[in-house]
Amino acid sequence: MNENNQEASPDTTDSRQDEMLSRRAVLRGALMVGCSLFVPIAIFSSSANGAESTAPATAKKVSKKSVMYQNQPKGAQKCSTCMNFIAASNTCKRVEGSINPEGWCILWVKKA
Repeated sequence: MNENNQEASPDTTDSRQDEMLSRRAVLRGALMVGCSLFVPIAIFSSSANGAESTAPATAKKVSKKSVMYQNQPKGAQKCSTCMNFIAASNTCKRVEGSINPEGWCILWVKKA
């Protein structure tokens, strides 16, 4: 028989299996250590946000200045045609205070 085509001896096969098992053990151990580090983070972050998650989701409104609000339209873009404008109260879902229907800001999005 050719030396290159010879089958591995049973001793070689057993040592490879032992080596593979030890690699698996190392990988499992690393996975367990990694998970044990992240579990406390997940538990504490969810309990810290628990009070917030039971409250209704309300987005904090931004100031008019921060969104470059102006009382006149920018071309055809004006607050009354923006999806964030609330016509009943002349307010915006995203900007603080009273809003002029003819106004404009950088958060303008055309109504669908």
